[in-house]
Amino acid sequence: MIGKANATAHIGFYVIPHFSMIAFSSAVEPLRMANQLTGIKHYHWSLISTDGQPVQCSNGIELSADFAAGTRERFDAVFVCSGVNIHRIDDEAGILWLKQLDKVGTVLGAVCTGTHLLARADLLNERRCTIHWENLASTREQFPHLVISPELFEIDHDRYTCAGGTAPMDMMLCEIRDKHGVELASRISEQFMCERIRDQNDRQRVPLTQRIGASQPKLAEAVSLMEANIEEPMTLDELSFHVGLSRRQLERLFQRYLKCVPTRYYLELRLERARQLLLQTSMPIVDIALACGFISAPHFSKCYRDTFSIPPRDERRRAAGLLDVSSVAKATRVS
Repeated sequence: MIGKANATAHIGFYVIPHFSMIAFSSAVEPLRMANQLTGIKHYHWSLISTDGQPVQCSNGIELSADFAAGTRERFDAVFVCSGVNIHRIDDEAGILWLKQLDKVGTVLGAVCTGTHLLARADLLNERRCTIHWENLASTREQFPHLVISPELFEIDHDRYTCAGGTAPMDMMLCEIRDKHGVELASRISEQFMCERIRDQNDRQRVPLTQRIGASQPKLAEAVSLMEANIEEPMTLDELSFHVGLSRRQLERLFQRYLKCVPTRYYLELRLERARQLLLQTSMPIVDIALACGFISAPHFSKCYRDTFSIPPRDERRRAAGLLDVSSVAKATRVS
């Protein structure tokens, strides 16, 4: 639990430029509602930025900071709030401050992609953690020694990490439930019209079985095998053998429920993984190609351009603001 049982817990939110507003709000609002419903100031919160200056979030709204990184203000917990392009953030001041907080026993956490900064600070070693599902693959590539789960959130001793979107609300509601009781957590959930408080074992993404129906376990099994074998793709014959169907039966299932043939679905899975690595890491393109099961960088580049209408090298340059979008579109039309 965060803070002492009968004392106001001071929680800091360390906001990184372009942090996810929905993830930040989902973390703060349950705390506010806990205070409002009980008439007791259970929680107090402050915003911290690297230099103490206002920070713009993902939707363009700018929030003022109460402190700068390195402040001597006492916090019971500090959560790193970030969003897209966290791998491009150079924040040595923030990393140093987080390490100092760890030394004095402050609970540390992260919402959305904030886990990446804690990992860079070596503050997640020997702890289970999670991150937004779009960043799972790239984070596992960059920090192979960490135990990174696909759950909504992870609370491991003094480390709290969760995915983006509304996942921080579930994490905070579980914290409130454990510290102040089920009744208060349920009342907060009702105020925000949440159907239920999801727990630590809930997954981030809707399982395929829920989208296509539980009556197609063979199809779900085949997709799971594909997802687990990205670097060394299985052949269609191998997939068919492992799920106990003929090639033709498997093709019919994919065509009926996923509107494509198995090989196309598999290729798109691998290309989507490659796109995540391309945009979220600095891995060389040839390494990304091999990590996603392509025999060579040229083969990967051709498949990537055929699918996304832009070569991988230009995709990375465009995301970094080094390439004019209109010129890419024009080049694509000419080709």
